[in-house]
Amino acid sequence: VLKDINLQIRAGESIGIIGGTGSAKSSLVNLISRLYDVTGGRILVGGVDVRDYDMEVLRKQVAVVLQKNVLFSGTIYDNLRWGDPDASEEECRRACRLACADEFIEKLPQGFDTITGERGVKLSGGQKQRVAIARALATDPDILLMDEPLAALDMRRRQEILPYLHRLNAGLNIPILYVSHSLEEVAVLSDHLVLLERGKVMASGATDAMLTRLDLPLAHYDNAAASVTGKIVGTDSGFQLSIFQFSGGQVFLPDSGYQTGQSLRLRIQARDVSLSVERPGQTSILNIIEAVVVGLSDDGNGQVMVELDAKGTRLLSRITRKSVSVLGLEPGKQVFAQVKGTAVVE
Repeated sequence: VLKDINLQIRAGESIGIIGGTGSAKSSLVNLISRLYDVTGGRILVGGVDVRDYDMEVLRKQVAVVLQKNVLFSGTIYDNLRWGDPDASEEECRRACRLACADEFIEKLPQGFDTITGERGVKLSGGQKQRVAIARALATDPDILLMDEPLAALDMRRRQEILPYLHRLNAGLNIPILYVSHSLEEVAVLSDHLVLLERGKVMASGATDAMLTRLDLPLAHYDNAAASVTGKIVGTDSGFQLSIFQFSGGQVFLPDSGYQTGQSLRLRIQARDVSLSVERPGQTSILNIIEAVVVGLSDDGNGQVMVELDAKGTRLLSRITRKSVSVLGLEPGKQVFAQVKGTAVVE
């Protein structure tokens, strides 16, 4: 049961909903799409209460992508036009481009007219999900709800689809609500994060800030990570490196064809950040960032999570309790964060 939920999602904004089993994440999607009756509150889409929509209209206005979507019998084109039989081929192709479905549809024997199912081409799980996402987008919806859309896919397929999902904001300019139990996914896909627990909002705020709050479970244990936004300011062509600039300094990245001025977001895991109270001398670690200790919190098994402020950007470092003692770490202490690894998520 959801209680005391008060959310507003604007056009072009993505809100991530995260929480454990039983936190009522999926219930929120079911209420907005009217699979559950709304009682004791109101849900407005485009200023209209969802209870006032005709169900056929609501199906077009509120698009839903689930964990395991079943394709209907017939062609891929039939599936794309399911929500809106009047959708043009160009509208369907645009939806395919956004859902990264066109890259394999065009290679099929009959393209859009390829029959799927038992008597047709058998698509992989990742391909089916791409078609399902394109099907949801083909209705030109007012809001997109995504409930664990990648949970049924293996790691490789998830990594293939994630960048495309991230670009949906710019391509659609509609509100997106993304439900997941995966911290990595919501960190990549959401601007704003809501943490649910037993149907109530435990905390909410900008995603970057939420990920590093030591009073929340998101900032603890082995998968804790900070999200860092910046841009490419140059290259070191001799060593095939790109130079990423953010408020706290610079990070060297393997050159993957990034363009100068290109905006990026990095995911820096706490376990990949070590600390020193003196600037390291000769070391294989290229990325050394000056920071100030903001807070410390026990992280179990002799580990401590350290929250850092790098000139306005929050970072996390997971180190041993002994290291905290040896280095004399406490709030206000100046340190040098050595970043051993980063993951580009945007």
